[in-house]
Amino acid sequence: MDIIIAGAGRVGFNLARTLCGGHNVTVIDRNAEALQRLQESLDILPIHGDIENPDTYRKLIDKESDLFIAVTDLDEANLISTLIADDVIRVERKIIRLRNAFFAKSSIRQKLGIDDAVFPMELTSQTVASLLDYPKANNVKRFKYTDFKLLSVRVKTKQEELRLPTDDGYAVVGIEREKSFFIPEPGEPVKPDDLVYLFGDERPIRDLCSKLETQAPGSIDRCVVFGGGDLGVSIAKALVERGKDVKLVEKDIGLCRRAEESLEGEAMTISCKYGTAELFEEEGLGYADMMVAATDNDEYNIIKSLEAREHGIRRVVAVNNEMEYYNLMHTLGIVVVRGPKMSAYNAIIESIYSSGVVTERRYCGGKGVVFLRKIFPGSELIGRSIKPLKRKRGSRAFLIRSGELIPFDERLEVDEADVIAAFCTIEAEASVKAWIHGL
Repeated sequence: MDIIIAGAGRVGFNLARTLCGGHNVTVIDRNAEALQRLQESLDILPIHGDIENPDTYRKLIDKESDLFIAVTDLDEANLISTLIADDVIRVERKIIRLRNAFFAKSSIRQKLGIDDAVFPMELTSQTVASLLDYPKANNVKRFKYTDFKLLSVRVKTKQEELRLPTDDGYAVVGIEREKSFFIPEPGEPVKPDDLVYLFGDERPIRDLCSKLETQAPGSIDRCVVFGGGDLGVSIAKALVERGKDVKLVEKDIGLCRRAEESLEGEAMTISCKYGTAELFEEEGLGYADMMVAATDNDEYNIIKSLEAREHGIRRVVAVNNEMEYYNLMHTLGIVVVRGPKMSAYNAIIESIYSSGVVTERRYCGGKGVVFLRKIFPGSELIGRSIKPLKRKRGSRAFLIRSGELIPFDERLEVDEADVIAAFCTIEAEASVKAWIHGL
């Protein structure tokens, strides 16, 4: 594909790095230094210029692009650049990153002919809020074609090894152990401190979580959010909407005032330096049931998470902005939630590689991939006997039928409304993708 990326920031760089291996990638930005860094490390075509200026696109005026992606930090710039690109050059498909959740509820995207929009701020804040429904889970993912969920839970038992029941409405589709991620064989035991990924009916998964995570979290009613930027405010609002008592802590007085106005008195804002050792005692934060470190600095988030745990806060969540800190956060036993930029990158990659038939999602910080293919009415696959995915340690497939999870280990005849689910490591992604798309 010929792909144009408007914006050479962190999201644009990561997208270009992922896509340039198999596609022709052009990156547009007015920051010459950022473009220079991209060109030095990646095989891309850099164009220096303002993405909101039609003259910037003159070099591409005779070009036909398969995909245009606008990922700057400004909604206005992303919207305008999409309009200009569609007018000056021929664009087959358009994906845009937006911060303002208003656009998700409006018809502006449809009027502008935008094929897909990702709202990373909303994704991160709703992910944090969803943890309230699953007190023992580290993360929860929902899917388009099934009510089954993907939950992760940290193993906290005294047993050296624990064999999980099989054929009980769920499957273990991933284990992260000491920085490595793998797809286990059925019945393979889990160990203390493993992060286990469970897919299936949430009811037996909830019961299993109680066996894996023996520390009773209790109810979550009082929450503390560190960080008064847009993300911190968005998370605070999501928690308030769930009926929680929320305190937001911010060291910048200007951001603190803006957060207070945005929250309209529904949450208490506290202006205090993050480094104050007595902060938890002075403001009564140690009585919270959950603390969320939501600044854009991962080091701050790690420090506040460790302090919160020392003060006895049971549920400690940290926003992860840089992949370099992901493993460290997991090693320290902190519940990790993707930050907006990482959410934007992953959502766009998933959108690019998903189709009307197959959706693609990533989990475990991008180390695992899940593919879902629904059998729609009229599909040529209906009634056919399908060969199973070749069994490797890095992959596993299932058939979802009428609320039942069936291992796809032998030939199966598929019916209308069935869903084929395949899980794999990033190393096995190419072969699994070829299998599920080639059915």
